[in-house]
Amino acid sequence: MCAWNIGVVVESFQLGARHGVEKAAELGADGIQLHCTSGDMEPGRMTTEKRLEFADFVRDQGLTITALGGDFGKGLLDAETNEWVVPRTREVVDLAVDLGTRVVTTHVGYLPEDEYSEQWRAGVRAVREVADYAAARGVVFAGETGYEAPEVLHRFLERVGSPGFKINYDPANLVIKGFDHLGGVDVLGEHIVHTHAKDAVRHDDGSFTEMRLGEGAVNFSQYLEKLRRVGFKGFLAIEREVSDRPIEDVAAAVEFLRQF
Repeated sequence: MCAWNIGVVVESFQLGARHGVEKAAELGADGIQLHCTSGDMEPGRMTTEKRLEFADFVRDQGLTITALGGDFGKGLLDAETNEWVVPRTREVVDLAVDLGTRVVTTHVGYLPEDEYSEQWRAGVRAVREVADYAAARGVVFAGETGYEAPEVLHRFLERVGSPGFKINYDPANLVIKGFDHLGGVDVLGEHIVHTHAKDAVRHDDGSFTEMRLGEGAVNFSQYLEKLRRVGFKGFLAIEREVSDRPIEDVAAAVEFLRQF
């Protein structure tokens, strides 16, 4: 039996939410993550009846909702933009409660080195507000790795200072940006509550190519061992963002992770 909980980011299949859930179950995954900032899964379109029905549908497929994607594509580092991003993100938190998951993921944005910049201050205020709102409802708001060095993200996490702010760890994002995807686990450790299982290579000119799991630069053997050492017991949610054979690639990823 696989020692890990294996999930799939449903959008990886390019099939829509319901067919994606069914495909994840067919491939033997344990859970699914859904992006909920647009389309049919947007909170404003999910009535109470639809929320209950969808939660039952996922459960009937034998799956767990590992997380909801609450990224509106704007980050949380601009005070003016945050005036609408923050309340809409709170709506995603409420949707997470109704669907029975405890993690909402996001990209905070490109954190500058200067902790006293206006971007940092705006980000701290916004993330703290959402994270405190989430914590009061039994949910965590998880910032995704990759835009900055793990050490910078850790400093930001400390500045936010909310029990509701945690980390969604994506090792491939760190590879893409030229950061240490293994050492970052040691830095962020106990704060990691969810992960994306994705692979990539970074080229000498700074460009990158997303790869099928196990064929890129992420050292999954060492990476998963480090996750074990920091006590991570959450999901490895397979994410395939660019592929002309997404179902085949996700199926291969499920089999790849089951060897560990």
